[in-house]
Amino acid sequence: MLASEVSALNEEIQELVQTLGNGRQALMPILQHIQRKHGYISAHAQQEVARLLKIHPVEVDGVVTFYAFFRKGRRAKYNIRLCQTISCDLMNKDGIAKTFERELGIKFGEVTKDEKYSLEFISCLGMCDQGPAMLINNEVYTNLTPRKVVDILNSLK
Repeated sequence: MLASEVSALNEEIQELVQTLGNGRQALMPILQHIQRKHGYISAHAQQEVARLLKIHPVEVDGVVTFYAFFRKGRRAKYNIRLCQTISCDLMNKDGIAKTFERELGIKFGEVTKDEKYSLEFISCLGMCDQGPAMLINNEVYTNLTPRKVVDILNSLK
């Protein structure tokens, strides 16, 4: 980030704190605003939020990491998030993950070179009865099979 971008982000977060408050109850709304405006929550933004709310940066990072809809970095056009609960594990989540990695040529936690696809695991989608389940951006896909994954990827091309 350029110094001017850092300064602008710091001012933006200060304004949010003034508007939303400086207690823990303001953490989620502030993070949601940053996510909406910038598309992700940078490490610098997390540090600044923690400083202004007088909480430990690990707490902010914990919230950003826990909630699947918060992102720590830029994502691809198609952000693929695969559920990794025990239910999905029992329904061949590993086979689904291997299919994604083979078809896209990347591992989970990576982005394709053309920035079209990113892969990540998330804690739970709440679709345990229809697993394995995933999100592509904000669209839910359930009852996944390796064949279904290939068909979905082909439909995105």
